[in-house]
Amino acid sequence: MAERIKLTGLLEALDEQVDARKKEVTLGDVVSIFKGRGFGPLITLPALIAWLPTGAVPGVPSCCGIMIALVSIQLMLGKSSPWLPKRLREVSFGRDKLETVMDKVTPVTRRVDRLIKPRMEWIVDDGALRVLAAFTTLLGIAMIPLEVLPFAAAVPGVTLTLIGVGVAARDGAAVMLGLVIALIGGVWIATMI
Repeated sequence: MAERIKLTGLLEALDEQVDARKKEVTLGDVVSIFKGRGFGPLITLPALIAWLPTGAVPGVPSCCGIMIALVSIQLMLGKSSPWLPKRLREVSFGRDKLETVMDKVTPVTRRVDRLIKPRMEWIVDDGALRVLAAFTTLLGIAMIPLEVLPFAAAVPGVTLTLIGVGVAARDGAAVMLGLVIALIGGVWIATMI
């Protein structure tokens, strides 16, 4: 299992490791930066991007959902490192948007990081991880049609963020909170339809 991570650390690592001369950050950049840290960060970051202000841009939640589904399928199949097709690796968003989002969310992620720690690790062991990967695959796919409903893609986005952080930090409580949010959010979305 990869080393324990913090949400703020993920954002800072992305900001530091993306070439400062680049005006655009691609999903391929995200994969290459976090490839050695396991699948948790590769579920967390696109989920975070999908429900934060950048997620309001049409198409962003769908691209993030597809990436999450592809990464999750590989985790479910027991792959050791993730792979994305070239077309998806080339999807990009402006570096200025990344910096704007980081400025807005870093105070929140620092508070969240204080709550995240290894606990209830049986929820993120290898067997349970494959079941979680099946669930995150479905949530990633669900982001595509939910993009058309106002704020609906945020429900799987928040859920996936918590599950991804929980997997990466070996925090089963974060995973359980994500599952509870998925249940409540699923009921809310069902009432909207």
